[in-house]
Amino acid sequence: MLNTGETSTNKLIILFVFDKMESALSERTIVDMCSSSNNWMGYMDCVNVLHKLKDDNFICIVDENDDTLYSITPDGRETLANFYINIPKSVREEISQFVKKNSARYRNRQECHSDYYQNADGTYTVVLKILAPVQPLLDLKFVVPDKKTAKTIYKKWEEKAADLYSAVYENLCD
Repeated sequence: MLNTGETSTNKLIILFVFDKMESALSERTIVDMCSSSNNWMGYMDCVNVLHKLKDDNFICIVDENDDTLYSITPDGRETLANFYINIPKSVREEISQFVKKNSARYRNRQECHSDYYQNADGTYTVVLKILAPVQPLLDLKFVVPDKKTAKTIYKKWEEKAADLYSAVYENLCD
């Protein structure tokens, strides 16, 4: 169900997503959930509505690191409680099922950041982070010999971050 132009319904859909996810979300995550992974609204509608929700104080910025995180406000929760019935029941059910299946993957994606860049000597530095709301849990830098290795580490980070963090923690704290 692609909902174009219906600003009030789209606002409620995004508020409903925040409510179901029960955590702060980045713009990238919201846009991906609402327009790329699903067909709840178009990309531009989603971006515009997200900013309108912030302007209307229905969501607020809770963390401004590399990827700004937004959270639903008490006014947003009250509005959702009063008007959630305006979201088609099929969309509410679809959102609930999608969040149930994918919430862990989206949270992990928001917490795990990676990047790489070329050094003056031709090697590459790979930067790996696990972010928490207050401060980073883990911040690693690796120097690798080539771009292929850097890209491989960059791509695997999201999937392997929890295992690596556990291994490092266990090895250092034993």
